[in-house]
Amino acid sequence: MKDKLRVGILGATGTVGQRFIELLDNHPQFAVAAVAASDRSQGKTYAEACAWRLAGEMPEAVRSLIVEAPEPTLDCDVVFSSLPGDMARETESRFRAAGYKVISNSSAFRMDADVPLLIPEVNAEHLALIEGQTARHDGEGFIVTNPNCSTIMLALALAPLDKTFGIEAVAVTTMQAVSGAGYPGVASLDIMDNVVPFIAGEEEKMESETLKILGRLNDSRGGIEAADFAISAQCHRVAVLDGHLAAVRVKLKQRAALEDVRHAFDSFTALLPELPRELKLHSAPEKIIIVRDEPDRPQPRLDRDAGRGMSITIGRVQPDAVLDYRFVCLSHNTIRGAAGAAILNAELLAATGRLS
Repeated sequence: MKDKLRVGILGATGTVGQRFIELLDNHPQFAVAAVAASDRSQGKTYAEACAWRLAGEMPEAVRSLIVEAPEPTLDCDVVFSSLPGDMARETESRFRAAGYKVISNSSAFRMDADVPLLIPEVNAEHLALIEGQTARHDGEGFIVTNPNCSTIMLALALAPLDKTFGIEAVAVTTMQAVSGAGYPGVASLDIMDNVVPFIAGEEEKMESETLKILGRLNDSRGGIEAADFAISAQCHRVAVLDGHLAAVRVKLKQRAALEDVRHAFDSFTALLPELPRELKLHSAPEKIIIVRDEPDRPQPRLDRDAGRGMSITIGRVQPDAVLDYRFVCLSHNTIRGAAGAAILNAELLAATGRLS
């Protein structure tokens, strides 16, 4: 743990909390020093409190950690939060007030005007909001959030199109894995042989969060000017373990040939050229967007682990008879869509001197 930043994880025994533990094992910059969870887990070792649900064994380094209350007494430098939204706002506020740097996967603060809703390859400049946030809350603590698991996938897919051609309208239909509902998630008799065409709050999050992420930092007002295109989302839960799939239709502001649209996806690195590969962020994938030309790809089982789960995969890029183009995109919802996204955000914060 020497020379590494000490990490505390809130909600450490849950689905995303376990993914944090897995991805942080042997991380070059971060070491898990504290774990916190609900009352029923507190006072036990992590090995006793956590029913490990991921492939492989629980990392040895966390097995003997005592599960603590999610209160700002944790002995750590940085906090990762995977708390449920209904308790995250109050808890994360207390950590911020106590001077902690909070990197949150929760929805509680995503749409607050002074909180970055961050995807490093898309809107790293939004980190400037931290300055105003710390000033308003009169301290050194701050909160940075990552988007909803489906929003990350969509925003990454739209970013190169918006940059190159401009976007006028988007319609997206998702087919989302059961792991997105946490454990035990959706009851087996509800999801087997079935598709559930409703996920509470999901459509609203996709619509509002995407516009904030692709919005412009307004220096004079100290906030984000939301992107100005129309967006409509419909979200469905399907019987897939991991991997969210989205069918997307988009109307562009400029005319574009099919090969130009495909090239915009395939050549995408980051809207700020120096981020994140040039900063050598540990979790950054070699290729952010992988474009597949097979007529039946992407598929969750085949493509969700692309780029160690941090790439998104796009396929079936075609002209659309109603809007301009349509395509299908896929991402791993608990890696790129949750824990991996938060860790990448923390790596960017460390690389830009905001965690020292």
